[in-house]
Amino acid sequence: MEQPKVIFLDAVGTLFGVKGSVGAVYSQIAKEFNVEVSANTLDQNFLNSFKSSPPLVFSDIEEQDIPEHEFEWWKKIAINTFREAGVINEFKDFSAFFSELYIHFGTAEPWFVYSDVIQALINWRRMGIELGIISNFDSRIYSVLQALDLREFFGSITISTEARAAKPDPKIFAIALEKHNCSPSSAWHVGDSIKHDYQGAKSANMRGIWINRQSKEKSAAEN
Repeated sequence: MEQPKVIFLDAVGTLFGVKGSVGAVYSQIAKEFNVEVSANTLDQNFLNSFKSSPPLVFSDIEEQDIPEHEFEWWKKIAINTFREAGVINEFKDFSAFFSELYIHFGTAEPWFVYSDVIQALINWRRMGIELGIISNFDSRIYSVLQALDLREFFGSITISTEARAAKPDPKIFAIALEKHNCSPSSAWHVGDSIKHDYQGAKSANMRGIWINRQSKEKSAAEN
């Protein structure tokens, strides 16, 4: 197989994941605000809220306003998560709680880097392959990558809020390719979502590679 010029990677669920679960982190920080709710309940409600939310894309706003809209987008998900859990009214100051939660996810604390990532990045770099990220994450990705010691590996970072398009839209892949002056046929995209990563890359005429992180996590837990 011919070596690609560029390998793009998804971020959350591919390079790094949440320690425990999103619900566990939500529950932990809620407890600091004297609100008790189980991680399992929050996990299910978060998943439902996240899936029903519109894509993390803001097509008609100024670039300097993107962080504010990202914050409000995630706040709505958090509100729905705790409302469906039946505990939203137990918060004395939900805005203060959410601000702390939002900042927390912009640090290294809630994340872990998958064990195969660093060596793969080193190997690809040694082979002279350019590396980039294509993600539907928000602009906190820059601080997270820096905190996890991953930033140095990537020549480009393309996220949905800045590209004004979210995977699987071919537009976000095209924008990422332009940053490397690369044709679709010379690029791969690796990610954990069949729809957003594998099929999205294929729709942009790139080679899509699906990585099944859930299977690996289950296997590690059983061993």
